[in-house]
Amino acid sequence: MNPQSNPREIIENARRGGYAVGAYNMHNEETTEALLWAAEQADSPVFMQVGRAIIPHMGVTRAFDMTRRIAERSNAKYVIHLDHGSWDEVMEALKLGFSSVMYDGAHLPFEENIATTRKVVEIAHAFGVPVEAELGKIPDAGESVDWEDYYTDVEESRRFVAETGIDYLAISVGIVHGVIPGIPLAPINIQRIREIKAATGIPLVLHGASGLTEREIIEARAAGVHKFNADTDLRHAFRAGLEAVFARGDRQLEEAMAEGRARMVEATIHKMQQYGCAGKAAHAKAA
Repeated sequence: MNPQSNPREIIENARRGGYAVGAYNMHNEETTEALLWAAEQADSPVFMQVGRAIIPHMGVTRAFDMTRRIAERSNAKYVIHLDHGSWDEVMEALKLGFSSVMYDGAHLPFEENIATTRKVVEIAHAFGVPVEAELGKIPDAGESVDWEDYYTDVEESRRFVAETGIDYLAISVGIVHGVIPGIPLAPINIQRIREIKAATGIPLVLHGASGLTEREIIEARAAGVHKFNADTDLRHAFRAGLEAVFARGDRQLEEAMAEGRARMVEATIHKMQQYGCAGKAAHAKAA
């Protein structure tokens, strides 16, 4: 049996080494295998992310059971991470054995977000589990927004981290959820990342990392981002495999999913190389 790796050590190694680790969403068995096979081939640690798409589809418990069953048979250095969890989902995840959780109280008034997140941290730390939280708003791709209303505020970040005790902070600096082909994304605000890192002193996280340029990834890593969450690029790779098979006429679904899985493996390895975590799995220890 291959147990989960220690998320704190993975992130701390990334911080010391000046690189980042990737957190990617699973959607079924084939996509779960794709992420783990990519981690094995790239010799990279990986955050296996139970995200907002899979939870309505199968629930936190079934998603965790599927991921753990496949991961324990692999040789990958992995963490099972809850993404954008509600209070109830975080409590369920802690009881199940997730080794990393994100509590999302960003929709709450600031004072309430602090109070609720602080309680989550107290409970999760009692389980030995680190907590990620988010400040700022992240729009969907294609939305027209005034970025100054969406960026994470530096002084709020300082207070939020000090009063909650979170381990990692997800921030909004110009990133979006999703990618619309043919529509370029606005450049992310690297200076804001530097300012938030200086104010908080903890590792930062960028959600919506699909579509970032190579230069933005390198600069974000240097500024203090040590975890990237990416899903859309990998789903597109999986979908391209399905479409390539069915474009040849009627085929078995298993053949199409196998091609999707193969293309997702390739796309995930590319992300790991970009983030700098390829070749770093040897540093990951069991939780």
